[in-house]
Amino acid sequence: MIKWDECSNMYMNRRSILKSAAVVGALAVASSSRILPAIAQEATPKKGGHFKLGVAAGGTSDSLDPATYNNAFTEVFGKSLHAYLMEIDADGKVIGELAESWEASKDARTWTFKLRQGVEFHNGKTLDANDVIASINHHRGAESKSAAKSTVDAIDEIRADGPGTVVITLKSGNADFPYLLEDYHLAMVPAKGGKADVSGVGAGGYALATVDYGVKGTAKRFANYWKTNAAWFDSIELLVIQDATARTNALTTGQIHAMERCDLKTVHLLERNKSLEIVSIGGTQHYTIPMHSDVSPFDKPDVRLALKYAIDRKQLLDTLLRGYGQLGNDHPIASTNRFFNKNMPQRAYDPEKAKFHLKKAGLAELKVNLSASDAAFPGGVDAAVIYQQNAAKAGITINVVREPSDGYWDNVWLKKPFCEAFWAGRPTADWMFSQAYAADAAWNEAHWKNPRFNQLLVSARSELDDAKRLEMYSEMQTLCSDDGGSIIPVFANYVSALSRKLGHKKIASNWDLDGFRCTERWWFAEA
Repeated sequence: MIKWDECSNMYMNRRSILKSAAVVGALAVASSSRILPAIAQEATPKKGGHFKLGVAAGGTSDSLDPATYNNAFTEVFGKSLHAYLMEIDADGKVIGELAESWEASKDARTWTFKLRQGVEFHNGKTLDANDVIASINHHRGAESKSAAKSTVDAIDEIRADGPGTVVITLKSGNADFPYLLEDYHLAMVPAKGGKADVSGVGAGGYALATVDYGVKGTAKRFANYWKTNAAWFDSIELLVIQDATARTNALTTGQIHAMERCDLKTVHLLERNKSLEIVSIGGTQHYTIPMHSDVSPFDKPDVRLALKYAIDRKQLLDTLLRGYGQLGNDHPIASTNRFFNKNMPQRAYDPEKAKFHLKKAGLAELKVNLSASDAAFPGGVDAAVIYQQNAAKAGITINVVREPSDGYWDNVWLKKPFCEAFWAGRPTADWMFSQAYAADAAWNEAHWKNPRFNQLLVSARSELDDAKRLEMYSEMQTLCSDDGGSIIPVFANYVSALSRKLGHKKIASNWDLDGFRCTERWWFAEA
């Protein structure tokens, strides 16, 4: 068996079978050279205060069921209310949260998790193995609509070995499995009648007070929270402020203490404000323009390639991101990932190549509708207009359809055949590919099904030789880039603004807002 504990996060022997697991998460950690690393506010944490956070996404159809989390409001609120088996720290390492220790069989198929003792849910129930089983099973099964279904479908069996131990057997080996259990959907909730109670009761640092979906949510520090070095605020308030100008005004006037997704057109003005700290974190976040590969005309690979050559990525990086990011190459693996394909040529804007592929597809010109919204990513509409102008030079007419921000993720994404989206990315290549590119993935936004890709996905997951894994993941990136249905023009830094009244340590980059754990990890340094 291969064993870890929460203190060392290291192997108890020298077997190499899971050698990658302790370092994979660190791949996404990078700070922008444009802004000093986000550790300037580090100081001794202290308790107190009511923290207000402005987030860019949230809708009236949100819920407290973790299976439905799909925007910044639910993701941060979920990490505030709930605890998870695993946690990814600021250095990108997987550590135990509710799991005190964990060990794997030699083939990485069977994982045993020892649970932390004395953890209390907000309703007074003490955590045990049955809660973990119910929480994970909530996402499993043929009828599950959970976005984490493709992750938990890898589980063959989950059982209790006494009240404090959970044993999970996978259908095939997965060296990265502990990272998957940090997925913000896989919150641990109390079991009720053998089923998961998804009413909002959790074991996180804050207990639910009120929620008005699409508007705001509030929570109070849980008095019996097992972590003594976290959840410093007395209470928290998350406000959905979709308009970037409104978020900025709320921050500069003191109505909120922090905001995500700064408007990069005006972030230079915020930099002049001495009472604010601009945090720019580079990592796995990327913007996508998915095309439904099973819908005409996107069902033709050459049409997809034409549309990929018809976008000027450098222009988007310079104008949309103001340099706060990197060029994308139509696959979702960041350059910081150790399985990144360094030998793949960077695709550039080339109207003539776009015309060539249109001709191969039997088309002299192309007319398509592109659904766009700033809810997809900051400057989404502007990006669509730039793309429209780029594509016109290749004989492609893009009609920009401006979609309402409210309900965008429910009514447009995954439904309209050509739209905009963004991904926070995932700490491992397998996790990213499995959630968004596998043929049966719930969030396969391009409806893309490539037999070779899906064969490699399974093989790479259980491969223990890192050199072979790199070879397979490199081919998968090439398949995404050349055949896939998602245009990925840029990787975008997380750019947030914080009041200098806030204190924090090194900020994680596995998700936005300190791994979605800002409410737990930050504090008021001054009144």
